[in-house]
Amino acid sequence: MNVLEWVKALPGSKKALPLLSFPSVSLTKESVYTVTHDAVKQAQGVKAIADALPLAAAVTMMDLSVEAEAFGAEIATSDDEVPTVLGELLSAEVDGIEGAMALRVPVVGDGRTALYVEAARLAKSMVTDRPTFAGIIGPYSLAGRLMGVTEALMNCLCEEEFTHEVLRKTTDFLKVYAKAYKEVGLDGIVMAEPLAGLLSPDLEETFSAPYVKEIIDAVQDDTFAVIYHNCGPNIADMTESLAKNGAAAYHFGDAVDLVTMLERMPKDAVVMGNISPSEQFVSGTPESMKASVETLLSRAADYDNFVLSSGCDIPPHAKWENIRAFVEARNNI
Repeated sequence: MNVLEWVKALPGSKKALPLLSFPSVSLTKESVYTVTHDAVKQAQGVKAIADALPLAAAVTMMDLSVEAEAFGAEIATSDDEVPTVLGELLSAEVDGIEGAMALRVPVVGDGRTALYVEAARLAKSMVTDRPTFAGIIGPYSLAGRLMGVTEALMNCLCEEEFTHEVLRKTTDFLKVYAKAYKEVGLDGIVMAEPLAGLLSPDLEETFSAPYVKEIIDAVQDDTFAVIYHNCGPNIADMTESLAKNGAAAYHFGDAVDLVTMLERMPKDAVVMGNISPSEQFVSGTPESMKASVETLLSRAADYDNFVLSSGCDIPPHAKWENIRAFVEARNNI
């Protein structure tokens, strides 16, 4: 199939495309640790969600610790929570530009990267009635996990050379990692670049935009689409820059008003979002979810480039009655 044409036609399908993967643990009765460390179990979870809900596409686990772990970062794991990065792998103050230059670019196979690529391949083979997308992190957000969020933000002002050197390494790896998903038959990736949404527009154009575009240019074609995700609070002021990165679609979080994003993005750009994972999928009720979806669909009714989605990756402990209410509310309008 021509995936780019599929993306363009997605708003007209009136199907939702939430970032829904980890709540599969409630269906398969597996732990979060198991699905992040076992390719078969992870793929079976993706299949279980596809069997349960008539969604536009399947999405593999959005585990944003995988790429940092491949670089050598320490990871914290548990049975119930998505893995997280501990501490910092390198620092401008301690390691200097020499440390950034010496940072080794991983290969696919380091850490759990091969496991995630294999899980995606298996999921694609199991889910045959819709496209399958893999989740990966963006270049600046990965840099932030290697040097720490606070230092990453400060380094854009104080350590520009160091930051660009780290970004060169993260971008080189992410291009190879994205190509690995393409080679096993995936239909595309959802690239999460939330840390860039904390920057000023000028800094985003310098420290995120060119590296994101480089990755997209390296992998996107008629067979493989990139959906760009950013849930940062400053993205409403970055739309001119974001629209230039060439992504097939744009996915925004609930920190911003989705209609504002629709107003500011090009009318031919597919825009997805942004029902709150925390307020609705986790803490809401079926009734509040239905009201939230109906309100957003009503407000976005004049935009024929809108696709209903969650505002971000849905947590493992989200309530399935709320997830089903989300889908039912979309399908009933």
